[in-house]
Amino acid sequence: MSVMIYLDNAATTLKKPECVRKAVYEAMGTLGNYGRGGHGITLETSRKIYEAREVIADFFGLGDPSGVVFTCNATEALNTVIRGLFKPGEHVVTTALEHNSVLRPLYEMEKAGVLLTILPADENGNISYDEMEKAIGDKTRAVICTHASNVTGNLLDIRRIGEICRRKGILFLLDASQTAGSVPIRMEECGIDVLCFTGHKGLMGPQGTGGICVGEEVEIRPLKTGGSGIHSFEREHPAIMPGRLEAGTLNGHGIVGLCSAVQYVKEIGVENIGAHERKLARAFYEAVREIPGIKVYGDFTCRERAAIVTLNMGDYDSAQVSDELSCTYEIYARSGAHCAPLMHEALGTREQGAVRFSFSWFNTMEEAEQTAKALRELAAED
Repeated sequence: MSVMIYLDNAATTLKKPECVRKAVYEAMGTLGNYGRGGHGITLETSRKIYEAREVIADFFGLGDPSGVVFTCNATEALNTVIRGLFKPGEHVVTTALEHNSVLRPLYEMEKAGVLLTILPADENGNISYDEMEKAIGDKTRAVICTHASNVTGNLLDIRRIGEICRRKGILFLLDASQTAGSVPIRMEECGIDVLCFTGHKGLMGPQGTGGICVGEEVEIRPLKTGGSGIHSFEREHPAIMPGRLEAGTLNGHGIVGLCSAVQYVKEIGVENIGAHERKLARAFYEAVREIPGIKVYGDFTCRERAAIVTLNMGDYDSAQVSDELSCTYEIYARSGAHCAPLMHEALGTREQGAVRFSFSWFNTMEEAEQTAKALRELAAED
């Protein structure tokens, strides 16, 4: 009987550290409502939420913990930022590597009068930084981009982008969904003004958690307004951060779990986690790249990349390959378009899609080898 192999960690990490599960379980019986009232339970809850802000601010190199805003995922974080920063007539630069969590809000803002430039990707999924710089004009307010493609695993050079944005006097907004927890990110060092992240992927926290790290002097209009716990008689939502962007009850149980997860990642070391994941992905890539009929997407000339290997087998629909792996071998990968349509168009996989294998801290070399063996067997049957 085969043992299940989970390689869909770019969607969500399946295995979570024991300390995360314990933190959430204990919080379920002890946590009250953050910032609502002055009794002991509420005050203790507020202390735990603030501790999470401090831990995350330190993790991403953000100076002020009050700039850490909690959301339910990266999608909400990105929508909050995109809808809350830009006005008609302002110009935004993004890339073809983006997830729909960036693209769709930008398309809607474009309909409202925001000017949009999307930098193309080549057949290996790379962009031109020279073209990025050329695209920035007098009306440009920001560059917003992913740190790594969720399809190819290619990393963008965020230090270079940050330097371009600083020199041009514009904002740099980063979607760190695919790299938080496995690639070191220091906001101030990299010139990042706003960072959006999710808690349930590389950070190995609970689903339903994510956030925004907002740098100094960046003002974002609220996406939601309502309950705030303070200034209840005012018609407008309070402007004080982080409550300005946190209307309603927070997911306190999830945030406590996220705090524990980030502390776990810090204890092991982001560099160590990333090195382990990349080692598995590289070994898998080397094992499958020469299999007849297999085509691997992305630029593997660079060793620094997200732990993602995406491929197709001949002309088979990606869903067929994924289903065969699932049903015959209990190997779980992700087929389809991965919510990244422009990336698939650049790769020429709009109709076929592709099968994505993504590795985590809890995967093993044996799992990578067994998955490569399964693909060799499937290719031999063709």
